[in-house]
Amino acid sequence: MNHVEMPAVDPPDEPNLPSLMRAARGSYAQAIARHLASAGCDDLPRNGPFVLGGMANHGASAGSLIEALEVSKQAASQLIDTLVLRGYLTREINPDDRRRMTIALTERGRAAAAAVRDGVDEVDAALAAIIAPEELAGMRAGLEALAEIKRRGRGVSA
Repeated sequence: MNHVEMPAVDPPDEPNLPSLMRAARGSYAQAIARHLASAGCDDLPRNGPFVLGGMANHGASAGSLIEALEVSKQAASQLIDTLVLRGYLTREINPDDRRRMTIALTERGRAAAAAVRDGVDEVDAALAAIIAPEELAGMRAGLEALAEIKRRGRGVSA
């Protein structure tokens, strides 16, 4: 049996990609949490910033954002319930289709979304000050490739 030696992906004196991703993953979360606390919105549940920020800053629907979180319907419902109870969202019966609910940001929800955007902008600016635009583009391409690998692992094509 022939054994082919594969070259190492990471030089021995450099951390591997999973270690780097683990070390970096809190950069955005920490900045967002600081900005949310400054805005008086430090009671958001886990994944709340993603939903509020996505609705306000990217025009996404609550449903599509919940789907992107890949959580159970029960967890999604609990998240929306909590955001409504804490004053970030409203939930009303859709007047055009009474079987559906309309979910919208409140003033507090818009303030929280602005804080999320400020936190993201803070990290983006810090990153742009450290690495060159082509390095940032390479990082983005690598992360997009990893997301594609994850989708393929679930049997979903791009």
